[in-house]
Amino acid sequence: MKHKVVTTVNGHRHEHEVEPRLLLVHYLRDVVGLTGTHIGCDTSQCGACTILVDGMAVKSCTMFALQAEGRNLTTIEGMARDGELHPLQQAFWDEHGLQCGYCTPGFIMAAAYLLSQNPDPTEDEIRKGLEGNLCRCTGYVNIIKSVQSAAKAMNGSRARMGERAAAARRS
Repeated sequence: MKHKVVTTVNGHRHEHEVEPRLLLVHYLRDVVGLTGTHIGCDTSQCGACTILVDGMAVKSCTMFALQAEGRNLTTIEGMARDGELHPLQQAFWDEHGLQCGYCTPGFIMAAAYLLSQNPDPTEDEIRKGLEGNLCRCTGYVNIIKSVQSAAKAMNGSRARMGERAAAARRS
């Protein structure tokens, strides 16, 4: 027996009838059609399926689609805006954090959550923040550099926004 689930994925409302045991990762890939979220292990060991659920990093292979009822979901497809890569996506490109690319969406989503909680993390804090994600290419050095670069870019954007707001208040 199928059940209705209503979610908002990357800002778009979705309503579907799904089997109760359908995992969220399969819902996103097979029902919604967003294949950027990867399935690496299906046992929550690798983090390739990490997405944001109401802003929190979640391994989507550990959650049923029905548990996402009424939630806001962000996948890797929802990170870029108006044709511009998100600073994390750009940093992974620039710093060669992509490796083979299979684990990359999960790392970027986990890093997005980390930077939302800690905009200026130390290297150790980045390593701890990403410890639930595995890279089989063993390319962690460039992944860490990517997150550090994105943090700088994002903090620079915030600083520029603050300067513009201050200038607007003065005028």
